[in-house]
Amino acid sequence: MDMGVHDRRRFLALTAAASATPLLSACGAGFGGGEGGGNGGSAADDITGSFDWKKAKGRTVKALLNKHPYTDALIADLKSFTEKTGVKVEYDVFPEDNYFDKLTVDLSSGRASYDVFMLGAYMVWQYGPPGWLEDLGPWMSNSSATGAEWDQGDFFPNLLQADQWSLKAGAPLGQGGQYALPWGWETNVVAYNTEVFRKLGLKPAETFDELREISGAIKRRAPGAGFDGMYGVAVRGSRSWATIHPGFMTMYSRYGLKDFTVDGGKIKPAMNTPQAVAFTRDWAEMVRKGGPPSWTSYTWYQCSSDLGAKKAGMLFDADTAAYFQAVKGASPASGKIAFHPGPKGPDGSLATNMWIWSLGMNARSRNKHAAWLFLQWATGKEHLRKAAVEGNHIDPVRKSVSQDAAYKDKMKGIEGFIETFETVVDQTKIQFTPQEQFFDATTSWAASLQEIYGGKNASSVLNGLASDLAAKVG
Repeated sequence: MDMGVHDRRRFLALTAAASATPLLSACGAGFGGGEGGGNGGSAADDITGSFDWKKAKGRTVKALLNKHPYTDALIADLKSFTEKTGVKVEYDVFPEDNYFDKLTVDLSSGRASYDVFMLGAYMVWQYGPPGWLEDLGPWMSNSSATGAEWDQGDFFPNLLQADQWSLKAGAPLGQGGQYALPWGWETNVVAYNTEVFRKLGLKPAETFDELREISGAIKRRAPGAGFDGMYGVAVRGSRSWATIHPGFMTMYSRYGLKDFTVDGGKIKPAMNTPQAVAFTRDWAEMVRKGGPPSWTSYTWYQCSSDLGAKKAGMLFDADTAAYFQAVKGASPASGKIAFHPGPKGPDGSLATNMWIWSLGMNARSRNKHAAWLFLQWATGKEHLRKAAVEGNHIDPVRKSVSQDAAYKDKMKGIEGFIETFETVVDQTKIQFTPQEQFFDATTSWAASLQEIYGGKNASSVLNGLASDLAAKVG
């Protein structure tokens, strides 16, 4: 799951302070002082000859990891990496509430305590411009450093593009350096309780209007059908950037709406257009009539838990948030949770926003070859297949794993999961405009959403937000 459980204010303050420090004047690959690449090139250029997993034998890679099921699967398989390469891995695992604080402080210090680390794709926009991230493109394209079996073409292309950026605010993703590799990701779709849907004679919503109607109907009618205290739809509501990016941004994007527009290199807020105001007003009304009573404190954890506890009839959030409630024996609702792509936009759009846990390399690492072998292995077919089949590394970043018979057999017991994944995978991408103020801007957006939910005029609130953000981002 993403880091939306806790307030990111401390994270934002740390990154803002760190970005201003003089030591971060360099940028991109070959940060200086690292292993090779000291003259502005990439350390990847130093790797020559035929590819050999054993080329960095005897080295040790230090990894910083977030506590997560994907991490559990990685650690369980680390022996395979060391046997293959002769490279040892030392790692620290931190809980989500302070993981990014730890990573930010370490990167900004220039100490290079860690060679590799987990990060979300959005963090590329924060960590890339100061020069903290190694450009992995030269490593990927060097056949002496990368084995043919890694097979770059096996990744879903939209996922690789999500970690590729020119480091210029407002510039589209999919161009420039490859500053991280997709490792595990989440689509944002609808999961629903099949039992309450059957008893109330409901079908999954195909439009946003239907979603709003069904949400309210469940809240009104479910208690009389034996579902005491059940409400309609679980969506995030805390004052955090993470409230905006799952269900809200997905439905917003399906309406063809944008967070910012870019004209002549200038970024302009667009969340206050008449169409965006109308959508936001409708979203807030849906939550008032069909959402949880204490919505303004809701993170992914509360949303997920309520679906599993039969408190929520639907969840519009990360598919993983529902998956971990749906698996056999995981919750009171397990065996009675199904997946659906969610409402289409007015033109039939299934544009979907995503979260990607990615793996990156410290641009100051003095151990880049061994670090690249680790990244190559951790994102390779063999490990990711094992992690998906034997662990809980769902939503594969590789096409071959998503089509693997053993993976499909494992997931077939979760109604609609595979079908939903296959329906939205090609239309799922990061729907936000890349820019360094992302976390601050989306946290302010969440605060505005809370105000509208509380009864304030949507147009005036969003005009105020846009005016404030124009001064910060433009």
